[in-house]
Amino acid sequence: MSLQNASIQVTEFIINGFDKTEKPLVVGVVILITYILALFGNMINIVFIINDKRLHKPMYLLICNLAVVDILYTSSACPTMIRVLVARVNTISYLHCYIEMFAFHLGGVMEMFALSIMAFDRLIAIGCPFKYHSYLTNVRIIVITYFLWIAAGAFVSVLPATLLPLPHCRLKMKYTFCEYAAIIRTTCVDPQPYFNLVTVITSFLLFFTFVFICLSYILIIFFVKFSTDSNKWKMGSTCLSHLVVVTCYYCPVFVRIVLTRLGVVLTLEARHGLMIGAILGPSLVNPFVYCLRTKEIRCKIFRIFKNS
Repeated sequence: MSLQNASIQVTEFIINGFDKTEKPLVVGVVILITYILALFGNMINIVFIINDKRLHKPMYLLICNLAVVDILYTSSACPTMIRVLVARVNTISYLHCYIEMFAFHLGGVMEMFALSIMAFDRLIAIGCPFKYHSYLTNVRIIVITYFLWIAAGAFVSVLPATLLPLPHCRLKMKYTFCEYAAIIRTTCVDPQPYFNLVTVITSFLLFFTFVFICLSYILIIFFVKFSTDSNKWKMGSTCLSHLVVVTCYYCPVFVRIVLTRLGVVLTLEARHGLMIGAILGPSLVNPFVYCLRTKEIRCKIFRIFKNS
């Protein structure tokens, strides 16, 4: 029987990634609480920055963009996982699955782009402090952000473009939500060439953005080295929040890459754990880091609690 003849008409997929999970309700509640906290924290940052005209500055616009990216990233995967674990509904429609996949990978790419442009912002702020506001205006930051969203969408559009023409032979997914690897394994074709394509794109984006961030911080260290002691502490403080956020995002990614390169075969459960941590970790840490480390946002929160 040919692959084409073995194909089936798919209207919905079955998510089986949590079938071997012990205490699925507990895991689902933990994911639900973490998701709500991440959503709440990022929405607070967005509302504060939009409503306070004093925060309409390049750095805060970038923080606001990062919050939007985090909401997209978590919301593309968490509701499905929560529905499977808590409500015990493990089916998802064909169209919804493809939309979820596109949103998830768009959020992942935009996370890298957002962190890169924030590193560039810190470089200009420290390297050219007196010309910072002439170099990076609000309009330029908005234009750059729009361009990055378009570029990210262009990269991610390759995924559905390669998937849509393929016939499907399976309904069940061994993964926890709709991502490219999960959908490609339901098709009737050899997935390896498609994985290679995605690996090339992902490696390029990871390498480009990470190297860009590293080069930015090498230049920042150079500028800090020749500054006064009082300015060194101030410069370091402005970069600390961003460094924490970068670490939270790239560490899980590189852990998976290093383990794979060392020949460590991850079980599905271990892969799912790393994936869930990589999705929820940065999105939960980011808003609280910027709330606590950014003076204007922190003071605004304290004033609200004081007045209440």
